[in-house]
Amino acid sequence: MALFDIQHLTFSYPEAEKLALDDINLCIDQGEFIVLCGASGCGKSTLLRHFKTVLTPHGDRDGQLIFNGTPLTEVDERTQSAQIGYVLQSPDNQIVTDKVWHELAFGLESLGYDNQTIRLRVAEMASYFGIQDWFMRNVTELSGGQKQLLNLASIMALQPSLLILDEPTSQLDPIAAADFLGTIKKLNRDLGTTIVLSEHRLEEVLPAADRAVVMDGGRIVACDTPRRVGSHLRAIGHDMFVAMPAPMQICAGVADDLEDWPITVREGRRWIDGYLKDQSIGIDTVAESPLPESAFPQKGKEPLISMKEVWFKYERHLPDVVRGLSFNIYEGEMFCMVGGNGTGKSTTLSLLSGIREPYRGKIKLKGTPLKKYDRVVLYQQILGVMPQNPQSLFVKKNVELDLYEMLNEKKLSIDEKDARVDEVIGLTHLEDLLARHPYDLSGGEQQRLALAKILLMKPEVLILDEPTKGLDNHYKLELGMILKKLQKTQGVTIIMVSHDVEFCARFADRCGLFFDGSLVTTGRPREFFAGNSFYTTSANRMSRHLFKNAVTAEDVIRLCQENAGEEPTWQRTEKIAL
Repeated sequence: MALFDIQHLTFSYPEAEKLALDDINLCIDQGEFIVLCGASGCGKSTLLRHFKTVLTPHGDRDGQLIFNGTPLTEVDERTQSAQIGYVLQSPDNQIVTDKVWHELAFGLESLGYDNQTIRLRVAEMASYFGIQDWFMRNVTELSGGQKQLLNLASIMALQPSLLILDEPTSQLDPIAAADFLGTIKKLNRDLGTTIVLSEHRLEEVLPAADRAVVMDGGRIVACDTPRRVGSHLRAIGHDMFVAMPAPMQICAGVADDLEDWPITVREGRRWIDGYLKDQSIGIDTVAESPLPESAFPQKGKEPLISMKEVWFKYERHLPDVVRGLSFNIYEGEMFCMVGGNGTGKSTTLSLLSGIREPYRGKIKLKGTPLKKYDRVVLYQQILGVMPQNPQSLFVKKNVELDLYEMLNEKKLSIDEKDARVDEVIGLTHLEDLLARHPYDLSGGEQQRLALAKILLMKPEVLILDEPTKGLDNHYKLELGMILKKLQKTQGVTIIMVSHDVEFCARFADRCGLFFDGSLVTTGRPREFFAGNSFYTTSANRMSRHLFKNAVTAEDVIRLCQENAGEEPTWQRTEKIAL
Protein backbone atom coordinates (compact mmCIF):
# COMPACT_ATOMS: atom_id res chain seq x y z
CA MET A 1 0.00 0.00 0.00
CA ALA A 2 1.28 3.46 -0.93
CA LEU A 3 2.07 5.89 1.85
CA PHE A 4 0.63 8.85 -0.08
CA ASP A 5 -1.46 8.64 -3.24
CA ILE A 6 -2.52 11.66 -5.31
CA GLN A 7 -5.28 10.91 -7.79
CA HIS A 8 -6.37 13.35 -10.52
CA LEU A 9 -5.66 16.44 -8.38
CA THR A 10 -6.72 19.69 -10.01
CA PHE A 11 -6.50 23.09 -8.33
CA SER A 12 -6.89 26.75 -9.24
CA TYR A 13 -6.48 29.92 -7.20
CA PRO A 14 -9.47 32.30 -6.87
CA GLU A 15 -10.12 34.32 -10.04
CA ALA A 16 -7.14 32.68 -11.77
CA GLU A 17 -7.57 31.95 -15.47
CA LYS A 18 -5.10 29.03 -15.48
CA LEU A 19 -5.01 25.89 -13.39
CA ALA A 20 -2.20 25.85 -10.81
CA LEU A 21 -2.37 22.02 -10.74
CA ASP A 22 -3.72 20.08 -13.70
CA ASP A 23 -4.64 16.39 -13.26
CA ILE A 24 -1.75 15.43 -10.96
CA ASN A 25 -1.29 11.71 -10.37
CA LEU A 26 1.53 10.58 -8.08
CA CYS A 27 1.92 7.47 -5.92
CA ILE A 28 4.59 7.64 -3.19
CA ASP A 29 5.73 4.40 -1.56
CA GLN A 30 7.01 3.99 1.99
CA GLY A 31 10.70 4.92 2.28
CA GLU A 32 10.99 6.56 -1.17
CA PHE A 33 13.15 9.61 -1.82
CA ILE A 34 11.46 11.82 -4.41
CA VAL A 35 12.86 15.06 -5.81
CA LEU A 36 10.31 17.51 -7.21
CA CYS A 37 11.68 20.04 -9.69
CA GLY A 38 10.48 22.49 -12.30
CA ALA A 39 10.54 26.14 -13.30
CA SER A 40 9.48 28.84 -10.85
CA GLY A 41 5.70 28.99 -10.76
CA CYS A 42 5.19 25.51 -12.23
CA GLY A 43 3.14 24.41 -9.21
CA LYS A 44 5.74 22.70 -6.97
CA SER A 45 4.98 24.67 -3.80
CA THR A 46 1.24 24.56 -4.47
CA LEU A 47 1.40 20.77 -4.76
CA LEU A 48 3.47 20.36 -1.59
CA ARG A 49 1.03 22.51 0.41
CA HIS A 50 -1.72 20.02 -0.45
CA PHE A 51 0.10 17.34 1.56
CA LYS A 52 -1.27 18.89 4.79
CA THR A 53 -4.81 20.22 5.09
CA VAL A 54 -3.80 23.17 7.34
CA LEU A 55 -1.42 24.41 4.63
CA THR A 56 -3.71 23.82 1.65
CA PRO A 57 -4.23 27.14 -0.19
CA HIS A 58 -7.69 28.60 -0.74
CA GLY A 59 -9.18 27.88 -4.15
CA ASP A 60 -11.11 25.34 -6.23
CA ARG A 61 -9.90 21.76 -5.86
CA ASP A 62 -10.88 18.45 -7.35
CA GLY A 63 -9.36 15.00 -7.00
CA GLN A 64 -8.31 12.72 -4.16
CA LEU A 65 -5.39 12.67 -1.71
CA ILE A 66 -4.96 9.48 0.30
CA PHE A 67 -2.57 9.08 3.25
CA ASN A 68 -1.95 5.55 4.55
CA GLY A 69 -5.15 4.31 2.91
CA THR A 70 -7.34 7.09 4.35
CA PRO A 71 -8.52 10.22 2.51
CA LEU A 72 -6.43 13.12 3.82
CA THR A 73 -9.53 15.15 4.68
CA GLU A 74 -10.51 12.40 7.14
CA VAL A 75 -7.11 12.29 8.88
CA ASP A 76 -7.29 14.38 12.06
CA GLU A 77 -4.92 17.32 12.54
CA ARG A 78 -3.03 15.69 15.41
CA THR A 79 -2.14 12.69 13.25
CA GLN A 80 -1.14 14.93 10.36
CA SER A 81 1.04 17.07 12.65
CA ALA A 82 2.86 13.99 13.98
CA GLN A 83 3.07 11.93 10.80
CA ILE A 84 3.60 14.55 8.08
CA GLY A 85 6.52 16.88 8.67
CA TYR A 86 6.93 20.06 6.61
CA VAL A 87 10.07 22.24 6.32
CA LEU A 88 9.56 25.70 4.79
CA GLN A 89 11.87 27.70 2.51
CA SER A 90 12.69 30.37 5.08
CA PRO A 91 14.15 29.12 8.40
CA ASP A 92 12.83 32.15 10.31
CA ASN A 93 9.22 31.52 9.25
CA GLN A 94 9.06 28.23 11.15
CA ILE A 95 10.81 29.00 14.44
CA VAL A 96 8.35 29.94 17.21
CA THR A 97 10.35 29.96 20.48
CA ASP A 98 13.40 31.84 21.76
CA LYS A 99 15.69 28.95 22.83
CA VAL A 100 17.06 26.01 20.87
CA TRP A 101 16.05 23.43 23.49
CA HIS A 102 12.53 24.85 23.68
CA GLU A 103 12.14 24.77 19.90
CA LEU A 104 13.07 21.07 19.92
CA ALA A 105 10.46 20.38 22.59
CA PHE A 106 7.70 22.67 21.30
CA GLY A 107 6.04 20.23 18.88
CA LEU A 108 6.07 17.42 21.44
CA GLU A 109 4.59 19.71 24.10
CA SER A 110 1.86 20.83 21.69
CA LEU A 111 0.86 17.21 21.04
CA GLY A 112 0.66 16.49 24.79
CA TYR A 113 3.59 14.10 25.26
CA ASP A 114 4.72 13.45 28.83
CA ASN A 115 7.93 15.03 30.17
CA GLN A 116 9.93 11.81 30.14
CA THR A 117 9.20 11.20 26.46
CA ILE A 118 9.94 14.83 25.61
CA ARG A 119 13.31 14.72 27.41
CA LEU A 120 14.27 11.47 25.69
CA ARG A 121 13.36 12.59 22.17
CA VAL A 122 14.90 16.05 22.56
CA ALA A 123 18.17 14.54 23.80
CA GLU A 124 18.16 11.98 21.00
CA MET A 125 17.53 14.58 18.28
CA ALA A 126 20.15 16.98 19.70
CA SER A 127 22.71 14.17 19.61
CA TYR A 128 21.75 12.87 16.16
CA PHE A 129 21.85 16.32 14.54
CA GLY A 130 24.93 17.57 16.41
CA ILE A 131 23.06 20.31 18.24
CA GLN A 132 24.66 19.73 21.69
CA ASP A 133 27.14 22.60 21.37
CA TRP A 134 24.42 25.20 20.83
CA PHE A 135 21.59 23.48 22.72
CA MET A 136 21.12 26.34 25.24
CA ARG A 137 21.61 29.27 22.86
CA ASN A 138 19.05 31.82 21.70
CA VAL A 139 17.71 31.07 18.23
CA THR A 140 18.55 34.64 17.17
CA GLU A 141 22.26 33.78 17.54
CA LEU A 142 22.10 30.93 15.01
CA SER A 143 23.22 31.02 11.39
CA GLY A 144 20.77 30.25 8.58
CA GLY A 145 22.09 26.70 8.29
CA GLN A 146 21.74 26.10 12.03
CA LYS A 147 18.17 27.45 12.02
CA GLN A 148 17.16 25.15 9.17
CA LEU A 149 18.82 22.19 10.92
CA LEU A 150 16.90 23.10 14.09
CA ASN A 151 13.62 23.16 12.14
CA LEU A 152 14.39 19.72 10.75
CA ALA A 153 15.36 18.30 14.16
CA SER A 154 12.20 19.72 15.74
CA ILE A 155 10.07 17.95 13.14
CA MET A 156 11.98 14.67 13.34
CA ALA A 157 11.42 14.63 17.12
CA LEU A 158 7.78 13.87 16.24
CA GLN A 159 8.95 10.78 14.30
CA PRO A 160 7.02 11.51 11.08
CA SER A 161 6.62 8.87 8.39
CA LEU A 162 6.59 11.50 5.61
CA LEU A 163 8.88 14.53 5.41
CA ILE A 164 8.05 17.36 2.98
CA LEU A 165 10.73 19.97 2.24
CA ASP A 166 10.01 23.03 0.08
CA GLU A 167 13.37 24.34 -1.21
CA PRO A 168 14.94 24.17 2.27
CA THR A 169 18.42 25.27 1.12
CA SER A 170 17.40 28.37 -0.85
CA GLN A 171 18.92 30.68 1.80
CA LEU A 172 21.97 28.57 2.70
CA ASP A 173 25.55 28.89 1.50
CA PRO A 174 26.97 25.96 -0.56
CA ILE A 175 28.69 24.26 2.39
CA ALA A 176 25.71 24.59 4.75
CA ALA A 177 23.38 23.44 1.94
CA ALA A 178 25.51 20.36 1.25
CA ASP A 179 25.56 19.51 4.97
CA PHE A 180 21.80 19.95 5.27
CA LEU A 181 21.04 17.84 2.20
CA GLY A 182 23.49 15.21 3.47
CA THR A 183 21.42 15.03 6.65
CA ILE A 184 18.23 14.53 4.59
CA LYS A 185 19.87 11.62 2.74
CA LYS A 186 20.95 10.15 6.08
CA LEU A 187 17.39 10.32 7.45
CA ASN A 188 16.11 8.46 4.43
CA ARG A 189 18.87 5.87 4.58
CA ASP A 190 19.07 5.31 8.37
CA LEU A 191 15.46 5.82 9.46
CA GLY A 192 13.56 4.94 6.29
CA THR A 193 11.72 8.27 6.39
CA THR A 194 9.87 8.99 3.15
CA ILE A 195 11.20 12.20 1.60
CA VAL A 196 9.52 14.54 -0.88
CA LEU A 197 11.92 17.37 -1.61
CA SER A 198 11.47 20.40 -3.85
CA GLU A 199 14.91 21.71 -4.77
CA HIS A 200 16.80 23.71 -7.39
CA ARG A 201 20.27 22.38 -6.36
CA LEU A 202 19.74 19.12 -8.18
CA GLU A 203 23.41 18.17 -8.32
CA GLU A 204 23.37 17.48 -4.58
CA VAL A 205 20.12 15.51 -4.36
CA LEU A 206 19.51 13.66 -7.63
CA PRO A 207 22.16 10.98 -6.94
CA ALA A 208 20.30 10.01 -3.75
CA ALA A 209 16.79 10.14 -5.23
CA ASP A 210 14.74 7.11 -6.21
CA ARG A 211 12.65 9.21 -8.60
CA ALA A 212 12.72 12.71 -10.05
CA VAL A 213 9.37 14.36 -10.77
CA VAL A 214 9.45 17.29 -13.22
CA MET A 215 6.55 19.75 -13.33
CA ASP A 216 5.68 22.28 -15.99
CA GLY A 217 2.58 24.44 -16.19
CA GLY A 218 0.90 22.62 -13.31
CA ARG A 219 1.37 19.16 -14.87
CA ILE A 220 3.85 16.35 -14.33
CA VAL A 221 5.88 16.02 -17.55
CA ALA A 222 8.41 13.42 -16.37
CA CYS A 223 8.55 10.93 -13.49
CA ASP A 224 11.29 8.28 -13.45
CA THR A 225 14.80 7.62 -12.18
CA PRO A 226 17.03 10.73 -12.38
CA ARG A 227 19.09 9.37 -15.29
CA ARG A 228 16.02 8.48 -17.34
CA VAL A 229 14.39 11.83 -16.57
CA GLY A 230 17.50 13.68 -17.74
CA SER A 231 17.63 11.60 -20.91
CA HIS A 232 13.92 12.19 -21.55
CA LEU A 233 14.18 15.97 -21.06
CA ARG A 234 17.14 16.04 -23.43
CA ALA A 235 15.29 14.01 -26.04
CA ILE A 236 12.20 16.24 -26.04
CA GLY A 237 14.25 19.46 -25.86
CA HIS A 238 12.66 20.62 -22.60
CA ASP A 239 13.93 23.81 -20.93
CA MET A 240 14.34 21.98 -17.59
CA PHE A 241 17.35 20.10 -18.97
CA VAL A 242 19.48 23.13 -18.05
CA ALA A 243 18.66 22.34 -14.40
CA MET A 244 20.17 18.88 -14.62
CA PRO A 245 23.60 18.30 -13.01
CA ALA A 246 26.62 19.78 -14.82
CA PRO A 247 28.15 16.35 -15.67
CA MET A 248 24.97 15.44 -17.54
CA GLN A 249 24.87 18.78 -19.39
CA ILE A 250 28.54 18.51 -20.36
CA CYS A 251 28.08 15.00 -21.73
CA ALA A 252 25.03 16.12 -23.70
CA GLY A 253 27.05 18.95 -25.24
CA VAL A 254 29.95 16.68 -26.24
CA ALA A 255 28.66 13.14 -26.78
CA ASP A 256 24.94 13.01 -27.46
CA ASP A 257 24.61 9.23 -27.84
CA LEU A 258 25.22 8.12 -24.23
CA GLU A 259 23.03 5.48 -22.63
CA ASP A 260 24.32 5.85 -19.06
CA TRP A 261 24.32 9.55 -18.20
CA PRO A 262 26.72 10.67 -15.44
CA ILE A 263 25.10 12.53 -12.54
CA THR A 264 27.82 13.00 -9.94
CA VAL A 265 31.22 14.70 -10.21
CA ARG A 266 32.91 11.32 -9.73
CA GLU A 267 30.96 9.79 -12.63
CA GLY A 268 31.65 12.87 -14.72
CA ARG A 269 35.40 12.56 -14.10
CA ARG A 270 35.35 8.95 -15.24
CA TRP A 271 33.47 9.91 -18.38
CA ILE A 272 35.76 12.83 -19.30
CA ASP A 273 38.88 10.69 -18.71
CA GLY A 274 37.47 8.05 -21.05
CA TYR A 275 36.46 10.64 -23.65
CA LEU A 276 39.94 12.21 -23.78
CA LYS A 277 42.01 9.10 -23.02
CA ASP A 278 43.62 9.04 -26.47
CA GLN A 279 44.10 12.81 -26.69
CA SER A 280 46.96 14.99 -25.48
CA ILE A 281 45.66 18.04 -23.63
CA GLY A 282 47.01 20.88 -25.73
CA ILE A 283 44.46 23.50 -24.67
CA ASP A 284 43.77 23.65 -20.92
CA THR A 285 42.67 27.24 -20.28
CA VAL A 286 39.76 29.50 -21.19
CA ALA A 287 40.24 33.23 -21.72
CA GLU A 288 38.38 35.55 -19.34
CA SER A 289 35.70 37.73 -20.92
CA PRO A 290 36.80 41.40 -21.00
CA LEU A 291 35.80 43.76 -18.22
CA PRO A 292 33.63 46.76 -19.09
CA GLU A 293 35.98 49.63 -19.99
CA SER A 294 34.65 51.78 -17.15
CA ALA A 295 35.46 49.03 -14.64
CA PHE A 296 39.22 49.24 -15.13
CA PRO A 297 40.95 50.94 -12.17
CA GLN A 298 42.69 53.77 -14.01
CA LYS A 299 45.26 56.14 -12.58
CA GLY A 300 43.53 59.14 -11.05
CA LYS A 301 40.07 57.65 -11.60
CA GLU A 302 37.73 57.60 -8.62
CA PRO A 303 35.89 54.32 -7.96
CA LEU A 304 32.13 54.58 -8.09
CA ILE A 305 31.84 53.14 -4.57
CA SER A 306 34.58 52.77 -1.99
CA MET A 307 34.68 51.37 1.53
CA LYS A 308 37.72 52.04 3.70
CA GLU A 309 38.34 50.42 7.10
CA VAL A 310 34.62 50.01 7.80
CA TRP A 311 33.52 48.49 11.12
CA PHE A 312 29.97 47.72 12.22
CA LYS A 313 28.15 45.97 15.08
CA TYR A 314 24.42 45.77 15.81
CA GLU A 315 24.67 46.46 19.54
CA ARG A 316 27.44 47.96 21.64
CA HIS A 317 27.90 44.77 23.67
CA LEU A 318 27.79 42.45 20.63
CA PRO A 319 30.81 41.43 18.50
CA ASP A 320 31.62 43.22 15.25
CA VAL A 321 29.82 41.88 12.19
CA VAL A 322 31.91 43.85 9.68
CA ARG A 323 35.61 44.17 10.53
CA GLY A 324 37.98 46.59 8.82
CA LEU A 325 36.36 46.12 5.40
CA SER A 326 38.02 47.93 2.46
CA PHE A 327 37.29 47.54 -1.26
CA ASN A 328 36.42 49.52 -4.40
CA ILE A 329 33.71 49.01 -7.00
CA TYR A 330 34.02 50.64 -10.40
CA GLU A 331 31.33 51.97 -12.69
CA GLY A 332 29.61 49.43 -14.93
CA GLU A 333 30.92 46.22 -13.34
CA MET A 334 29.07 43.32 -11.73
CA PHE A 335 30.68 42.51 -8.39
CA CYS A 336 29.49 39.35 -6.62
CA MET A 337 30.18 38.46 -2.99
CA VAL A 338 30.04 34.85 -1.80
CA GLY A 339 30.69 33.31 1.60
CA GLY A 340 29.08 31.44 4.47
CA ASN A 341 25.91 32.40 6.33
CA GLY A 342 26.60 34.97 9.04
CA THR A 343 29.90 36.27 7.63
CA GLY A 344 28.62 39.84 7.09
CA LYS A 345 27.61 39.91 3.40
CA SER A 346 24.04 41.16 3.80
CA THR A 347 25.12 43.60 6.51
CA THR A 348 27.67 45.03 4.07
CA LEU A 349 24.92 45.59 1.50
CA SER A 350 22.87 47.44 4.12
CA LEU A 351 25.90 49.69 4.77
CA LEU A 352 26.42 50.28 1.04
CA SER A 353 22.76 51.23 0.62
CA GLY A 354 22.79 53.65 3.57
CA ILE A 355 20.25 51.68 5.59
CA ARG A 356 22.84 51.29 8.36
CA GLU A 357 25.89 53.37 9.22
CA PRO A 358 29.29 52.09 10.38
CA TYR A 359 30.70 53.32 13.68
CA ARG A 360 34.14 53.55 12.10
CA GLY A 361 35.42 53.93 8.54
CA LYS A 362 34.30 55.70 5.37
CA ILE A 363 31.86 54.82 2.61
CA LYS A 364 31.87 57.00 -0.50
CA LEU A 365 29.60 57.09 -3.54
CA LYS A 366 30.98 59.01 -6.54
CA GLY A 367 33.62 60.49 -4.25
CA THR A 368 31.06 61.91 -1.79
CA PRO A 369 30.43 60.43 1.67
CA LEU A 370 27.29 58.33 1.45
CA LYS A 371 25.71 59.91 4.54
CA LYS A 372 25.74 63.36 2.86
CA TYR A 373 23.34 62.29 0.09
CA ASP A 374 19.73 63.40 0.22
CA ARG A 375 17.64 60.27 0.88
CA VAL A 376 15.15 61.01 -1.90
CA VAL A 377 17.90 61.49 -4.49
CA LEU A 378 19.75 58.40 -3.24
CA TYR A 379 16.80 56.00 -3.44
CA GLN A 380 14.80 57.54 -6.28
CA GLN A 381 17.64 58.21 -8.72
CA ILE A 382 20.87 56.37 -7.81
CA LEU A 383 20.36 53.17 -5.81
CA GLY A 384 17.99 50.28 -6.43
CA VAL A 385 18.01 47.95 -3.43
CA MET A 386 16.51 44.45 -3.55
CA PRO A 387 16.40 42.95 -0.02
CA GLN A 388 16.86 39.30 0.89
CA ASN A 389 13.18 39.05 1.79
CA PRO A 390 11.23 40.20 -1.30
CA GLN A 391 7.96 40.38 0.66
CA SER A 392 9.18 43.54 2.37
CA LEU A 393 8.60 45.37 -0.95
CA PHE A 394 4.98 44.26 -1.46
CA VAL A 395 2.29 46.74 -0.38
CA LYS A 396 -0.67 46.23 -2.74
CA LYS A 397 -3.32 43.56 -3.22
CA ASN A 398 -2.18 42.40 -6.63
CA VAL A 399 0.98 42.33 -8.73
CA GLU A 400 -0.11 44.98 -11.24
CA LEU A 401 -0.95 47.55 -8.56
CA ASP A 402 2.31 46.78 -6.78
CA LEU A 403 4.26 47.60 -9.93
CA TYR A 404 2.49 50.92 -10.53
CA GLU A 405 2.99 51.84 -6.86
CA MET A 406 6.73 52.21 -7.49
CA LEU A 407 6.05 55.06 -9.94
CA ASN A 408 3.77 57.13 -7.68
CA GLU A 409 6.53 59.66 -6.93
CA LYS A 410 7.80 59.81 -10.51
CA LYS A 411 6.71 62.74 -12.65
CA LEU A 412 5.68 60.64 -15.62
CA SER A 413 2.62 60.68 -17.86
CA ILE A 414 0.19 57.77 -17.80
CA ASP A 415 1.53 56.55 -21.16
CA GLU A 416 5.12 56.70 -19.87
CA LYS A 417 4.19 54.75 -16.76
CA ASP A 418 2.35 52.14 -18.84
CA ALA A 419 5.32 51.75 -21.17
CA ARG A 420 7.79 51.36 -18.30
CA VAL A 421 5.58 48.81 -16.49
CA ASP A 422 4.98 46.82 -19.70
CA GLU A 423 8.73 46.69 -20.32
CA VAL A 424 9.60 45.19 -16.92
CA ILE A 425 6.63 42.81 -17.06
CA GLY A 426 8.06 41.39 -20.28
CA LEU A 427 11.59 41.25 -18.89
CA THR A 428 10.59 39.39 -15.74
CA HIS A 429 7.78 37.25 -17.22
CA LEU A 430 4.99 38.47 -14.96
CA GLU A 431 2.29 38.52 -17.65
CA ASP A 432 0.26 35.66 -16.13
CA LEU A 433 0.60 36.90 -12.53
CA LEU A 434 -0.79 40.45 -12.69
CA ALA A 435 -4.08 39.62 -10.94
CA ARG A 436 -2.47 37.48 -8.21
CA HIS A 437 -1.77 38.69 -4.68
CA PRO A 438 2.02 38.99 -4.19
CA TYR A 439 1.88 36.76 -1.11
CA ASP A 440 0.24 33.97 -3.15
CA LEU A 441 3.21 33.75 -5.50
CA SER A 442 5.92 31.12 -5.27
CA GLY A 443 9.35 32.08 -3.91
CA GLY A 444 10.81 32.43 -7.40
CA GLU A 445 7.85 34.48 -8.62
CA GLN A 446 8.21 36.82 -5.65
CA GLN A 447 11.89 37.29 -6.53
CA ARG A 448 10.94 38.24 -10.09
CA LEU A 449 8.31 40.72 -8.85
CA ALA A 450 10.78 42.32 -6.44
CA LEU A 451 13.34 42.67 -9.22
CA ALA A 452 10.70 44.19 -11.52
CA LYS A 453 9.81 46.82 -8.91
CA ILE A 454 13.46 47.80 -8.54
CA LEU A 455 14.04 47.95 -12.30
CA LEU A 456 11.11 50.36 -12.68
CA MET A 457 13.19 53.02 -10.90
CA LYS A 458 15.98 52.74 -13.54
CA PRO A 459 18.73 53.00 -10.91
CA GLU A 460 22.40 53.67 -11.64
CA VAL A 461 23.47 51.09 -9.06
CA LEU A 462 21.66 47.81 -8.38
CA ILE A 463 22.23 46.26 -4.94
CA LEU A 464 20.88 42.72 -4.93
CA ASP A 465 20.74 40.38 -1.93
CA GLU A 466 20.29 36.78 -3.08
CA PRO A 467 18.46 37.61 -6.35
CA THR A 468 18.57 34.00 -7.60
CA LYS A 469 16.98 32.56 -4.45
CA GLY A 470 14.05 30.34 -5.46
CA LEU A 471 14.69 30.75 -9.20
CA ASP A 472 14.96 27.79 -11.54
CA ASN A 473 18.07 27.47 -13.72
CA HIS A 474 16.22 28.51 -16.85
CA TYR A 475 15.17 31.87 -15.41
CA LYS A 476 18.56 32.32 -13.70
CA LEU A 477 20.09 32.35 -17.17
CA GLU A 478 17.52 34.92 -18.28
CA LEU A 479 18.18 37.01 -15.16
CA GLY A 480 21.89 36.93 -15.91
CA MET A 481 21.22 38.10 -19.47
CA ILE A 482 18.97 40.91 -18.17
CA LEU A 483 21.69 42.12 -15.80
CA LYS A 484 24.38 41.97 -18.51
CA LYS A 485 22.08 43.90 -20.86
CA LEU A 486 21.57 46.59 -18.21
CA GLN A 487 25.34 46.82 -17.84
CA LYS A 488 25.92 47.12 -21.58
CA THR A 489 23.06 49.41 -22.60
CA GLN A 490 22.60 51.58 -19.50
CA GLY A 491 25.97 51.29 -17.75
CA VAL A 492 24.33 50.00 -14.57
CA THR A 493 26.69 48.93 -11.79
CA ILE A 494 25.61 45.74 -10.02
CA ILE A 495 26.62 44.66 -6.51
CA MET A 496 25.30 41.27 -5.52
CA VAL A 497 25.44 38.82 -2.64
CA SER A 498 24.74 35.24 -3.65
CA HIS A 499 25.16 31.62 -2.58
CA ASP A 500 24.78 30.58 -6.22
CA VAL A 501 28.39 30.01 -7.30
CA GLU A 502 27.36 28.78 -10.76
CA PHE A 503 25.55 32.08 -11.44
CA CYS A 504 28.47 34.16 -10.15
CA ALA A 505 31.00 32.15 -12.16
CA ARG A 506 28.99 32.65 -15.34
CA PHE A 507 27.99 36.32 -15.12
CA ALA A 508 30.17 38.24 -12.64
CA ASP A 509 33.00 40.56 -13.68
CA ARG A 510 34.68 40.18 -10.27
CA CYS A 511 34.00 37.98 -7.25
CA GLY A 512 34.97 38.28 -3.59
CA LEU A 513 34.93 35.80 -0.70
CA PHE A 514 33.60 37.01 2.65
CA PHE A 515 34.97 35.51 5.86
CA ASP A 516 34.78 36.78 9.43
CA GLY A 517 33.35 40.16 8.50
CA SER A 518 35.70 41.09 5.66
CA LEU A 519 36.66 40.29 2.09
CA VAL A 520 39.65 37.95 2.16
CA THR A 521 40.19 37.81 -1.60
CA THR A 522 38.78 39.16 -4.88
CA GLY A 523 39.42 38.19 -8.48
CA ARG A 524 38.04 37.50 -11.95
CA PRO A 525 35.56 34.57 -11.95
CA ARG A 526 37.76 31.89 -13.50
CA GLU A 527 40.80 32.91 -11.45
CA PHE A 528 38.63 33.13 -8.30
CA PHE A 529 36.71 29.83 -8.56
CA ALA A 530 39.31 27.60 -10.22
CA GLY A 531 41.42 27.32 -7.07
CA ASN A 532 38.59 26.61 -4.60
CA SER A 533 37.48 23.21 -3.34
CA PHE A 534 33.97 24.05 -2.07
CA TYR A 535 33.19 27.56 -3.29
CA THR A 536 33.41 26.47 -6.89
CA THR A 537 31.22 24.86 -9.53
CA SER A 538 30.57 21.20 -10.25
CA ALA A 539 31.99 21.70 -13.75
CA ASN A 540 35.27 22.87 -12.22
CA ARG A 541 35.46 19.98 -9.74
CA MET A 542 34.76 17.56 -12.58
CA SER A 543 37.46 18.87 -14.94
CA ARG A 544 40.13 20.55 -12.80
CA HIS A 545 42.52 17.59 -13.15
CA LEU A 546 42.63 18.27 -16.90
CA PHE A 547 41.78 21.96 -17.37
CA LYS A 548 43.20 24.85 -15.35
CA ASN A 549 40.37 27.37 -15.20
CA ALA A 550 37.19 25.85 -16.66
CA VAL A 551 34.39 26.83 -14.26
CA THR A 552 31.19 26.60 -16.31
CA ALA A 553 29.69 23.70 -18.23
CA GLU A 554 30.24 25.45 -21.56
CA ASP A 555 33.91 26.00 -20.64
CA VAL A 556 34.36 22.24 -20.24
CA ILE A 557 32.35 21.46 -23.39
CA ARG A 558 34.46 23.84 -25.45
CA LEU A 559 37.79 22.51 -24.12
CA CYS A 560 36.70 18.88 -24.59
CA GLN A 561 35.75 19.52 -28.21
CA GLU A 562 38.85 21.58 -28.98
CA ASN A 563 41.19 18.94 -27.51
CA ALA A 564 39.34 16.18 -29.39
CA GLY A 565 39.72 18.13 -32.62
CA GLU A 566 35.99 18.72 -33.02
CA GLU A 567 34.28 21.92 -34.10
CA PRO A 568 32.43 23.44 -31.09
CA THR A 569 28.75 22.79 -31.62
CA TRP A 570 27.34 24.42 -28.47
CA GLN A 571 28.27 27.96 -27.63
CA ARG A 572 26.23 28.19 -24.46
CA THR A 573 24.90 25.50 -22.13
CA GLU A 574 21.41 26.97 -22.17
CA LYS A 575 21.14 26.06 -25.88
CA ILE A 576 21.74 22.37 -25.24
CA ALA A 577 18.06 21.76 -24.58
CA LEU A 578 16.84 23.41 -27.79
